[in-house]
Amino acid sequence: MIPLSNYLVLGAALFCLSVAGIFINRKNVIVLLMCIELMLLAVNMNFIAFSHYLGDLTGQVFVFFILTVAAAESAIGLAILVVVFRNRRTINVVDLNAMKG
Repeated sequence: MIPLSNYLVLGAALFCLSVAGIFINRKNVIVLLMCIELMLLAVNMNFIAFSHYLGDLTGQVFVFFILTVAAAESAIGLAILVVVFRNRRTINVVDLNAMKG
């Protein structure tokens, strides 16, 4: 049996890695979206670990809804990136600072 602390340490490490990825790489929007997804997965791992440890399914149901929203966010974010790339020929964050209609 793996103790709860191992799951929490792994979730915290994934969360810190994703925060570091956001702060280190501020140029590429796709990498920023991947770091946000990694952050959500780290939080989901903690929800599942606590849900299993406490014997309650509420955390696992909550993870299901978070994954659904994350998938929709990824699809919409990538669609917006495709449109921006077609218009501007770049997806660098520095070049996208002036988004006027």
